Amino acid sequence: MKSVPLLVVGEIIIDFTTARPGADCKLRLGGIVHAARGLWASGMPYAVAAVCPRYLLDQARKFLKAHGCVDFVWLGEVTGAPNVIVIGDATEVSHQGYQDLLREEKSVEIQDVADALRIYPEVLVFPGSYDIAYIKGLFSPEARYSFDIAYDAEDFSVLEGFLGHINAVIISTSSPLFLTKGSDDIDPMLEDVKRLEPEVFLLKENRGGSRVFKIGTGESDHVPAQLSSTVNSVGVGDVYSAVMVGFGTAQWREAAWRGAMAATAYSQTTFPDDFRKEVSRSQKLSFDELRDLGGTVLPWHARPLFQIYLAAPDFSYVEKPEVDRAVEALRYHNFLVRRPIEENGELPLGSDPALLQLTFRSDVALLRECKAVFAVPLARDPGTLVEMGIAIERDQPVITFDPRNENNNTMVSGGSATYSDDLDTCLNGLFVAISKLWMKSQP
Repeated sequence: MKSVPLLVVGEIIIDFTTARPGADCKLRLGGIVHAARGLWASGMPYAVAAVCPRYLLDQARKFLKAHGCVDFVWLGEVTGAPNVIVIGDATEVSHQGYQDLLREEKSVEIQDVADALRIYPEVLVFPGSYDIAYIKGLFSPEARYSFDIAYDAEDFSVLEGFLGHINAVIISTSSPLFLTKGSDDIDPMLEDVKRLEPEVFLLKENRGGSRVFKIGTGESDHVPAQLSSTVNSVGVGDVYSAVMVGFGTAQWREAAWRGAMAATAYSQTTFPDDFRKEVSRSQKLSFDELRDLGGTVLPWHARPLFQIYLAAPDFSYVEKPEVDRAVEALRYHNFLVRRPIEENGELPLGSDPALLQLTFRSDVALLRECKAVFAVPLARDPGTLVEMGIAIERDQPVITFDPRNENNNTMVSGGSATYSDDLDTCLNGLFVAISKLWMKSQP
């Protein structure tokens, strides 16, 4: 762990999470403040070079000073917009519905910071609505950089000016850049990263864990996810990046595990003191003990190989928002969802018995092609329950999302690998089940 402060560079934003069933709305400092909380909770010294509106300065300085920040530099002023992000889904069951208020009116004016940033040998940059190529001249010529490219970067070429000075490049599967460059095949994205010559490349794969690539040696390592009930996923990836970089570049493998554990703790609470207590507990574990905890590993690109059968009343004439939300969530996490009613047709009431038999056989054949079943049994739909029974008899994992609590029956809940009225819990259950299948498929 470093004794010299890590400089964190990026925007300070107000996160506003809208209310949803079972959770009130939440307002808190976001952007690089998430990373700052991770460093503070881990006992790692850090400083901040912040891009933010003038109205946030006093509040941000006060909060960060109370949470371990040794130096605060106002790097850039945001004008034309309040730097407020409205978040629709804080648990990241599916697309989080980010809305950056007045984003089209936003501009950034870099401040005169003189030599204030030249004393920091290591810098963690979160790109935003500011010119990262321009600010390079504000740092020491010997400075080393790590980049977490979540948003506001259309291509890895934005980092070319830092060639020869990059420690880590970090990206997540929710990043638009990943979805453009690496969603279908990781190799072209890896080639782009290799041209930047970083020491490591970290791909954060949400509930499926993450992968660390050592660029110089070609080695890679899986870091599992510790899945539990998600309270708030906003900023979790920032915490991961900050703790990993803050831990130390000479120990990238362990650093990634430490970052992942801190990120897990951050997802389980929005109260900083509770977060810090949990991080302190995990820090007492040795690296070997951390690895012995295991977890869930399911790479992004492996997920479509394990097709998911949707058992649900997926009919056009049924009001089924829960089914639609489940499908959206599965696709967001890169699962290949097979919808029998879409593929084999929707039969009108009173159809010919021969056509019913043909469709039944087609649906059963499709079920056998799949590795698991995601069931949404609304109103005790008999077709859904039959499909679940066939899958259970065939030892296929059945994940049952029962949003209306209409099917809490011994045979349903007992036969399901996961049964819940909570979609977050069901997604976790699916990741665990498919992770086991993927692990068995590995040589």
